[in-house]
Amino acid sequence: MRRLRAQMRSFAPGIQLLMVNQFGINLGFYMLMPYLADHLAHGLGLAAWAVGLVLGVRNLSQQGMFWLGGTLADRIGYKPMILTGCTLRTGAFVLLAFADTLPALIIASAATGFAGALFNPAVRAYLADGAGQRRVEAFAAFNVFYQAGILLGPLAGLALLAFDFRLVCAVSATVFALLAIVQARALPACRPAPDPHRVAGWRGIAADWRAIAGNRPFLLFSATMAGSYLLAFQTYLALPLQARALLGDRSGIAMGVVFAVSALVAVAGQLRLTNWAKRRLDPPKAIAVGLAVMGAAFLPVLPGPRGGAHGLAAWAGLAGLVACAALLAAGSALLYPFEMDTLVRLSGERLVATYYGAYSTVSGIAVAVGNLAIGGLFDLATRTHTNWLPWTALTTLGIGCAAALTGLRRAGHLRPATAAAPEPA
Repeated sequence: MRRLRAQMRSFAPGIQLLMVNQFGINLGFYMLMPYLADHLAHGLGLAAWAVGLVLGVRNLSQQGMFWLGGTLADRIGYKPMILTGCTLRTGAFVLLAFADTLPALIIASAATGFAGALFNPAVRAYLADGAGQRRVEAFAAFNVFYQAGILLGPLAGLALLAFDFRLVCAVSATVFALLAIVQARALPACRPAPDPHRVAGWRGIAADWRAIAGNRPFLLFSATMAGSYLLAFQTYLALPLQARALLGDRSGIAMGVVFAVSALVAVAGQLRLTNWAKRRLDPPKAIAVGLAVMGAAFLPVLPGPRGGAHGLAAWAGLAGLVACAALLAAGSALLYPFEMDTLVRLSGERLVATYYGAYSTVSGIAVAVGNLAIGGLFDLATRTHTNWLPWTALTTLGIGCAAALTGLRRAGHLRPATAAAPEPA
């Protein structure tokens, strides 16, 4: 904690505020979202397809709009988009508290996701701009606050849920309203430096997007790193499926332990891992090692028992899940600051928010498509009694991404593109 406090204070007040802001964003979000599906299904009595639709709309409106949110941040400024996103999410959570029809729930869900698409790229671009050459250290400290919000949010939501779901929504909305007010008053304005190549209006936006689509190093890096987001998401897909297969109705408690361990590893280990990697590895190597660790994370689950385990077998299965979550968190923490810094370098330090937005959109699409494949592998494994299949595939993906990134580094494809400016429209 002392190291985190010292590192945080070494940055400008605006950067410090953004770190605290991200803790608040995740606190408010994860206070509510883990319990939304249960509220929709049991509180409102929606059919399973309707629950899936509401949740899917939220994910699509966020992942699909990241690129647009980043573009607006580069054009309008980072602070206005951060404030707009927090304000929109405040209203969306208020609407979730009272919505009891499917159209209202879809509107609230879409607004929740779009709000994230507005402020997420802007926050990261603001952080990268304010940190200058200390981007790696800034993103390392930022990720500690990010993970702390994920750790405490569900616990706070669970305590409030004992009273009423509407209270959870009200407190979450209040968190985002306070974030908007504090940042409106205290966050210094920040926008990209004037760009002589920039064209105004929609023609300019189209030119920016063409420039990004033509940035081959960025595209190769995005495609390679998309696998890391699919691996990280398995904390919410593959591990709960395995916990249910192992422990049946006891899986909820097991996943609570898994989520807590994952967040604690990231919070406690982030700065240590970043300092170690800075001393011993260059950024591409650090990212490759992180990818390899994420791939190896699924090996402890590979020999695990399956199907209503009891006694020592159940404990062994739970230990495998916890080890998997811890390694996933460690690998992700290791690569994250270097990943964010690499994105800025590949952008040529222009259109940074747009690049972050495009990168997040690519990752979101990869997670959506990849999860269909992983779910299919689980179904196949159940039918054919090949329980090793999904875990082997995930391990292979992680090692393959690490090898691909190493290949890009050796081939010189992780150097910024020479022609970053958009062509005149």
